[in-house]
Amino acid sequence: MALNLVLPGDVLLPRPSWNSYEPQARMAGKRVYGVPIPAECGGIPDPDALPETIERARRTGGDPRIVVLTLPDNPTGTLATAGLIERVCRIAEAEDLVVVSDEIYRDVMHRPDAPFLSPAEVAPGRTVVTTGLSKSLALGGWRIGGLRVPPGARGRDLRDRLVAVASDMWSTLSGPMQQVAAYAFGDPPEIRQRLAASARLHGAVARAVHAAAIAAGATCRPPTGAFYVYPDFEPRREALAQRGVAGSAALARHLLDEHGLAVLAGHHLGDDPGALRFKAATSMLYGDTDEEQEAALAAPDPLDLPHVADALVRVAEGFAKLAA
Repeated sequence: MALNLVLPGDVLLPRPSWNSYEPQARMAGKRVYGVPIPAECGGIPDPDALPETIERARRTGGDPRIVVLTLPDNPTGTLATAGLIERVCRIAEAEDLVVVSDEIYRDVMHRPDAPFLSPAEVAPGRTVVTTGLSKSLALGGWRIGGLRVPPGARGRDLRDRLVAVASDMWSTLSGPMQQVAAYAFGDPPEIRQRLAASARLHGAVARAVHAAAIAAGATCRPPTGAFYVYPDFEPRREALAQRGVAGSAALARHLLDEHGLAVLAGHHLGDDPGALRFKAATSMLYGDTDEEQEAALAAPDPLDLPHVADALVRVAEGFAKLAA
């Protein structure tokens, strides 16, 4: 939000993307331009469609100056390849865009050794990296975030303006939580061990939900990070239409009312309201109690735990009935 208030120009977003990006930009008085994501992954605008969107926006009076990436992605649970990142960064250089790289899920890649290229490595002079501890360490309520500005005079000026906004909007993080942040960002061994266990758990359950979606006839990008899947039930449109389901809102309502499955309809994420897509957060399947969740975290194969297996059966049955 602070970046939206201090950076000039309008915002380019992948479509779909995290549901707060667009409202934050609009509250700051900016126009928002959605760009479809590539077939391989989410989290970035398709490099083949990005220049055309920029040209069209400028032709109609817009001033796109900021492009937001999410690496790995919420909502698709995928990570853009180095080649795609490099192409987007080359476009940003050519069009003088600031790249905002939201890397809050970077520590929850399902394979901790998976290749990861940050735009800050490709275009360091124009990339701002944002992160936080709410996802990797489940510290959502404490709202601990971090931001890295570009090096040099440009970055120092941006930092000064961000500090000015912060002083009027949220003051500062409480002293004890500053100590928590400094400790966590220092990557001590116990934090690294917990992150590795979390990544293993997220990956195992996300892959199982992905398999359930594919078995039910959906198309879905294989998840590689975070704890989301983003299935598309377009292949089952005819069967769903017979139940009065013709778009993402109706599909999410049907899953909740008929099968007890809560998902986030794709149109809330900037997607086409007529599409049959939604985000499923797989982190809700690890157990209802602290004891069940810790057991899932510690298990070599969490899918062997009865409470996790039962939850996955309910998901698979709900998805399958969509196609029946």
